[in-house]
Parts: sequence; C-alpha cells; structure tokens
Amino acid sequence: MSKKQKTNAVRKLEQQNIAFETIEYELTGDQVDGITVADKIGYPVFVVYKTLLVTAGANKHFVCIIPVHKELDLKAVAKVVGEKKVELLPLKELQPTTGYIRGGCSPIGMKKLFPTWIDASAESLDFILVSGGRIGLQLKLSLQDLLQLTNGGIATIIKM
Repeated sequence: MSKKQKTNAVRKLEQQNIAFETIEYELTGDQVDGITVADKIGYPVFVVYKTLLVTAGANKHFVCIIPVHKELDLKAVAKVVGEKKVELLPLKELQPTTGYIRGGCSPIGMKKLFPTWIDASAESLDFILVSGGRIGLQLKLSLQDLLQLTNGGIATIIKM
C-alpha cells in the first residue's frame, strides 16, 4: 500500500506478520453495500463478508461477520452470545464504538476487541475477504488468520 494511508486493520496484520492481500477499488456514488463491492473487485459474493455490530445494551457489543448477500439472524446471534436479545448497533454509534465508518468497518483493528463470530459458511473457503478499514479497500486472508486476529468463533448466524 505504498503512498496510501494505512488503516488500523492493515497495521495490525503487518504487526502480527500475517499473510494478506489488499484489494483496492473505486466506488462512485454512495453504494457501499457488499454486493456492489464484490462486483467491483470481481469476486463471488460468497467469499466477500461484511462486518456488522450488534448490541445487547450498554457496553455489550458483538461483531458478526457474514457473507455480503446474506442477512444476519439476530435470534441466532443472541443465542450464540448468551443474551436474551440483540439488535444492530445504531449507525451513529458505529464510528465512536469501532473507529470505522459504514462501508469501511473492518473486523480487524477496532478500538476494542469485541467478541467476534464468523458465519459457519466461511469454513469451506480457502480465503475470506473483509473490509480493510476504509471504503475502497478489502483484505484477503485465511479464515484461520481472521479467527486468530479477532479471537473469533464460528457459528451459524445467517438467516436460512
């Protein structure tokens, strides 16, 4: 990433000596959804994952990483994290909580390491693509490395 500003996610990967690739792309307009991103970078939607934050109340935040073309199952997440109910973190709280903005929220290098769950659909993949910490940057790395970096777990957290 010469001459480009490094994100916290990229710095974290470099500090940990983890193998990864950066994939940069340009977006026109405000279409920051994952399906548009997958199309822009030429990868199938089932390897491109989005990072969502859910909350179960004050200071109870959880990171969920799911394929961009799927929908998060809040009931399944609540069960996995041992809470009665969870809801998506309000957008206005995303940057103060994580340090990242919508469309550029990486599961790596957040302000704080939150409990993280990656959908079980990733288990069959050779690699996974996640946001690199800004709009226009994706990171390609192994699921095992992502699990290690985030202290993550695997669970079925998408709507079937």
